[in-house]
Amino acid sequence: MNPRIVTRLALSDLRGHPGRTLLPGLALLVGIACLMASLMLGDAMNSAVKAGAERVPQSVGVVVSTTGYENTPDIDDVAKRLTGAPNIAKVVPVQKVSVDLVGADGRALPNRVTAAIDPGDPSLNRYALQDGRTPAADGEVVIDKVTAYQRHLSPGKKITLVDAGGHPVQVTVVGVTQLGAHVDDPFMIVGKDLATKLNPKFETDELDLLLNPGASDITVRANLAQQLGTGVSVRTGDGERTIRGSDNTVRVLLFLFSILALATSVFVAGATFRAVYLQRQKQTALLRCVGADRTPIVWANLIEALITGALCGAVGALLGGPVARLLGWVLDVTGVSTMLGATQLAPAALPSIGYLITGILTAAALSAFAAVRPSLAAARVSPLAALRLAGEATPERRAIRARNIRGWLLVAAAVVFALGALATQKSIGSPFFALFSGIAAVAGIFGSFGPRVVPFIGRGIGFVAGKVFGPHVRLAGVELGRVPQRAASVAMPLVLASAIVAGAVVLIGTARDLSFNGPDTRTPDAQIADTGHRALGPDVLKAAQQPEVNQLLSISGAGSGITVNGARMGVAGVDPARLDAYLQAVHQPAATKIGPDSALVGSWRMGENKVEIGQHITISGLPGGPRTVTVVGTLPQISLDFADVLVGDPSLAPVSAVMVNVKTGFDQAAYRSAVVAALPNSPTVTVTTASQSSDETQRNLDLAAVMLMVLLSLSVAVAVTGIGTALSISVQERRKEVSLRRALGVTRLGVTAGILSEAVLLALTGLVGGTILGTVYAELLIAGMGVHTWPSLPWGQLAIGGVAVVALAVLAAVMPARTASRVQPAAGLAGS
Repeated sequence: MNPRIVTRLALSDLRGHPGRTLLPGLALLVGIACLMASLMLGDAMNSAVKAGAERVPQSVGVVVSTTGYENTPDIDDVAKRLTGAPNIAKVVPVQKVSVDLVGADGRALPNRVTAAIDPGDPSLNRYALQDGRTPAADGEVVIDKVTAYQRHLSPGKKITLVDAGGHPVQVTVVGVTQLGAHVDDPFMIVGKDLATKLNPKFETDELDLLLNPGASDITVRANLAQQLGTGVSVRTGDGERTIRGSDNTVRVLLFLFSILALATSVFVAGATFRAVYLQRQKQTALLRCVGADRTPIVWANLIEALITGALCGAVGALLGGPVARLLGWVLDVTGVSTMLGATQLAPAALPSIGYLITGILTAAALSAFAAVRPSLAAARVSPLAALRLAGEATPERRAIRARNIRGWLLVAAAVVFALGALATQKSIGSPFFALFSGIAAVAGIFGSFGPRVVPFIGRGIGFVAGKVFGPHVRLAGVELGRVPQRAASVAMPLVLASAIVAGAVVLIGTARDLSFNGPDTRTPDAQIADTGHRALGPDVLKAAQQPEVNQLLSISGAGSGITVNGARMGVAGVDPARLDAYLQAVHQPAATKIGPDSALVGSWRMGENKVEIGQHITISGLPGGPRTVTVVGTLPQISLDFADVLVGDPSLAPVSAVMVNVKTGFDQAAYRSAVVAALPNSPTVTVTTASQSSDETQRNLDLAAVMLMVLLSLSVAVAVTGIGTALSISVQERRKEVSLRRALGVTRLGVTAGILSEAVLLALTGLVGGTILGTVYAELLIAGMGVHTWPSLPWGQLAIGGVAVVALAVLAAVMPARTASRVQPAAGLAGS
């Protein structure tokens, strides 16, 4: 085998037909662009998270914290012990406080905001600022960058907080942190004086120790670890200096989905190589006739594939920057980026040299890998048989028989694995059985049986659509049967991507319906409470009593710092008669009778800390002193303001929450509006309705579905590229057919419509097949968890995704359609 001849042979088709030769690399180009985009966007997000993450200041030598386990000393006691200790110049508590932030509607946000207390020394600040400065006065705060972006805040703007007494306090934003809010939880930095006014209950997380000059942090750490004993963690500042709070979850997800896109691109490239080599079969046959061996032909094809992959990999890597910025914009618009604590990401416009080389080498290797099997198959065709064929070779009966046997074996395996998933319900093996069943089903139905299944689906869709859109669509459906193997190869990646998307959104939708429409009635129609756990006054109880109320249940929460037999638990009091009436209204079984000297305990506490029915327990920390009660039963399955122990005494503590059951037919949102309108001077009193909670859950699920669809769009984009390449090859093969149609009077617009219709039918075939498979296996996964219900199909999300895929398919087919429409009848019929 002469390497020079092989290389010239490899370059001959590249010089003579560069467009056809580079066609298989288009899918790899898109795949590499997706890979580079995911890496570059992940780098940008990782840099943003690192830049804003909490850091240990350079001046800190040792960091002390408690472990939080049993018998852990109080962190404030540890601070007192360390003050004035040898080699320790200063003990700086790292403190945070929960505060109430007023929203645009004049009401406090449902969840309190975590605020770090500024130490008063810039050298001890743990958070880097993006803009402005640290708070220097009582009425100044620093806000996180995501909240600043969402609320259009900048240094000098005003926001409203709420003090410990529930009164609004207007403060000035003086800075914006590089740290972003996480999952809609804002973050701010406040001075100690303002923090005391807002909430005097500080939480100390850690202790930053400043050491005397010349003191060794390692020696001090070792001495303190021995002195403080168990329950206390002592670390050197240098060991903690690295970025803290960095989360690579998004980066890993982007990378994993880009790998899936690359795998899809290899599949599409392999199918395109097969079609290209089929077009060159006469050339290959002539080479064999003049004495060429199979080995040089295969090596020539592989060298050509390497060159194709390298060129497309370089272009794909250069396109990674624009694609990354497009993905970042989509994440911003959909709100996913703000949910992740970042916004307005700006990835680099060009890849680094390392990324560029990685893209070239990866694409070259994958291109050669995708070309191996088609090259071997092309070299096996006998010269005389290849010279006799016009168009696509008819598969041998032996090959068809083998493919059918393989298909039935795969389908049978899919059925067996599905039965295994059902037989192992509620076990870890069930989802794995379902996964293997899905893989076998796709490989059997759309792999082995694909040449029959895909044209069948395409003709069916084309027949129905042809009734509306005319004969061009019907003819496009028939055209899929002309090259069934190619149609099946093109549809397979789209089937896989569509199945994953459909399965995911069906799982999310079904989980939502189960949570919203299940038999669980523990959530009240409305719950009234204070965001800062303040006591509810008579005005709140009066406002709660609206005409549409059926039953009210006041909960007297004892607050924090309460212990039961020495263990921290939530304790509340309730009027027994009102409890019975409320339980009857919400169709719950009556609870065991309780009084001032008896209590109900949560079933999750039974057996823990030796709490049993009939046992006497002592509640400590109550305003009136300790109280001993007898456990007489378990808590009813209703919301009780996080109480673990319920005593039949409403005077146990001030009212902390009110559970509301409204009359049938009344609107929960209207009730909420009426209560809020009656409490204009109580901004921290919130009314949370069951429908409002459902809407919030729906929003989070929608964001999760959007993020998943954005990530899977990488694979869909690659799969749609296969439609464009397949149609490009098809147009080259059908020049005479197109010329004949033009000669018979078909206009350029009609030819264009026919090619675009083929793209739409291929896309719809993949979508229909993938949606059916995704729905079936989502139901199998749900049944494997022991839940038997019909799957929920979110038609809106599926329709939006389907329209997007069809639009991409049309865009991919524009160039082939334009090429076909420009074929001149006379030239095309005269061509060979």
